[in-house]
Amino acid sequence: MKRIAVAAALAGAALAAREAGAFERQQHIGLGGGLSLLKVEDASLAVGGGGGIHYAYGLTDSLNFVAEGGTSLVSVSRTVPALVTTGSESRTMFASYAGAGVTYGFGVVQWVPYVGVLGTGYLLHGAALDHAIGAAGVQAALGIDYQASRSFAVGLALRQHFILTKLAEFPSYTTVFLRAEYVWGW
Repeated sequence: MKRIAVAAALAGAALAAREAGAFERQQHIGLGGGLSLLKVEDASLAVGGGGGIHYAYGLTDSLNFVAEGGTSLVSVSRTVPALVTTGSESRTMFASYAGAGVTYGFGVVQWVPYVGVLGTGYLLHGAALDHAIGAAGVQAALGIDYQASRSFAVGLALRQHFILTKLAEFPSYTTVFLRAEYVWGW
């Protein structure tokens, strides 16, 4: 009976879930680039490209503090009277942003899918606009990272931006970036 109890205790200890402490305090810094889509008022979708930089710090094994910024160059398809300079030949504009928030990772193995939310400030500027426009909003973050080695990861980051203070003028802004990052702090 004693042996069975000891065996059961050892089996329970071996099978019990353990905290993945190796990912706490882990840090990431990286670059990314890819596709940007910006909807401007009643105009068609403005398509372009962009890039950004990001940083993450592991608060726990699943929860990360994140900070990221980027800019996208898009081309507005037609003149939008409330926003676009009537005398301008150029219809290009930049959508720049910087934000911070938290993400939750669903895995602590090589493939790490994650979701999160970031509070974000925006600056919309360029030849297509009469003046620069500052705005505030949030980003819904969705992505997946692949830990190629202890010090290097690649991933796909999808961000749906909600420019809340200018939602009527810019109802949709989406970025899809391929990213690479250096990882340390194991």
